[in-house]
Amino acid sequence: MNRHIFIGIVIALLLVAGYFIFSNSKKNTNSTIDETSLEQSNKSSSVPQAVSKQASFVIFTNGTFRVFSAAMYHNLSDDIYIESNAPNIVKVKKAGITWNDFFSTLPFGLTHDCLTTGTKETFCTGGKGELKFYLNGERKESVLDQEIQNNDKLLVTFGNESEILIKKQIDQIPNP
Repeated sequence: MNRHIFIGIVIALLLVAGYFIFSNSKKNTNSTIDETSLEQSNKSSSVPQAVSKQASFVIFTNGTFRVFSAAMYHNLSDDIYIESNAPNIVKVKKAGITWNDFFSTLPFGLTHDCLTTGTKETFCTGGKGELKFYLNGERKESVLDQEIQNNDKLLVTFGNESEILIKKQIDQIPNP
C-alpha cells in the first residue's frame, strides 16, 4: 500500500510540474511574439527624424526690404523658426519641412499668388505687380511645396522689378 501511495504522489508531482513547465513556456512564447510585433510596429511607424539645417530668405515688396526683427516672428515652432539675432536665417529641426511649413508658422499669409504681411498689407499678382520666387538664384513657380534644403537661399519679391534689380535683391540674401 505504501508503494501505491508513493507512485500516486510521484505521478501527481509529475503532473503538477508538467503543468507549470508547459504554462511558463507558453507565456514566454507569447511574450516573444508580443515583443516581435511591437518591434515591427516601431519600425513601420514614421517618426520624423531630427535634423539641423539652416537656410535663408528675404522678402521685398515694391523694392522695400521686409524686416523680421519683431518678436512676433521669432521662435514660433520647435521644428522650424527664426531668431531675433538672425531674423533671415531659418533653423530647421525636423526632416521633411517645406517652405510653406515655415511660412505657415509666421503671422502672415503667403501663397503662390499673394503675400499678406504681418501688418495686413496685401500684395497679389495682377495689375500692380507680380509675386515671384527665386530659390538659390533660379526663378521657381512652386517653391512653397519644396522641402527646405541646407543652405537654401530664397527670395520672395513683389513688384515690377527688372532682372538687374532682382539680382541685387538676391545678393542681399544672407548666407545661412
